[in-house]
Amino acid sequence: MGQELVIAIIKMIVVFALALLVVAYLTYLERKIIGHMQLRLGPMRVGPHGLLQPIADGLKLFVKEDIVPREADKWTYYFAPVFDLVCALVLLAVIPFSYHFMVTRLNIGVLYILSIASVGSIAILLAGWASGSKYPILGGLRSAAQMFSYEIFLGFSIIGVLMISGSLDLVKIVEAQSRVWNIVYQPVAFVIYIIAALGELKRIPFDLPEAENELVAGHHTEYSGFKFAYFFLAEYAHMIIISCMAVILFLGGWKGPVLPGIVWFLIKICAFFYFFIWVRGTFPRYRYDQFMAIGWKIMLPVVLANIVATGVVMRLV
Repeated sequence: MGQELVIAIIKMIVVFALALLVVAYLTYLERKIIGHMQLRLGPMRVGPHGLLQPIADGLKLFVKEDIVPREADKWTYYFAPVFDLVCALVLLAVIPFSYHFMVTRLNIGVLYILSIASVGSIAILLAGWASGSKYPILGGLRSAAQMFSYEIFLGFSIIGVLMISGSLDLVKIVEAQSRVWNIVYQPVAFVIYIIAALGELKRIPFDLPEAENELVAGHHTEYSGFKFAYFFLAEYAHMIIISCMAVILFLGGWKGPVLPGIVWFLIKICAFFYFFIWVRGTFPRYRYDQFMAIGWKIMLPVVLANIVATGVVMRLV
């Protein structure tokens, strides 16, 4: 028992350390790709081709002066960014990167991820309220409404996959795709999942809680220095989780020919990273009423119809 605990702790440290490093360099990758899309070079000055830019950005944020608004609720103001980052990182504990590499295995892994992700949404609302300013509270309320709404569609989109796999265990879901990936059986659910994921992540075209022309920077308008860095890291950590879940639920997880399983898993995740960056560099922002109407008037009926259709087909077959 003691040896298993030590191994689990070592795996957890390795996963968290790699996740933070990947998050840092995701920002570099995003700036580079969008730069080339806009016929720019992106970061070039710090290190060869700007490779040390994420490290420079991190050092700059962590040595900046810690400014706290006069009207802020100080304990909640400090707690919110830490809570957001912790909720993002603990989700990595149940992600199976291959059959043999995961921190821990839960037979309710999907339920664990949905539950912790929902709790993490509270951090955004707390940050907006604790700042004591009108723009953060508006951004926090808008973000909370958006995240709670699109979590429903995100959860409903994976029910068809769970019906086919017959389990909430992420490893069993991957093993059930040994012959055919779930995207073949659930293409509609996959599209709904991707749209809901963009809304959940607050990424363009759904970055309405941080709309610069309306709300300055939304819930983290009054945050600077290391506290802003925590929110930044949490956002990209959530992107990793969303990509991992998409790969596990719809694209066969670590399944693939010739190459080791963990290599296939990373290749598929990188494809999702590029997709999210490509969408940011391509599409304009939606109006808030349009965004909510898409979710409740289009996505919800479609995803419910998909669940019913999946049940009928499984019953007939």
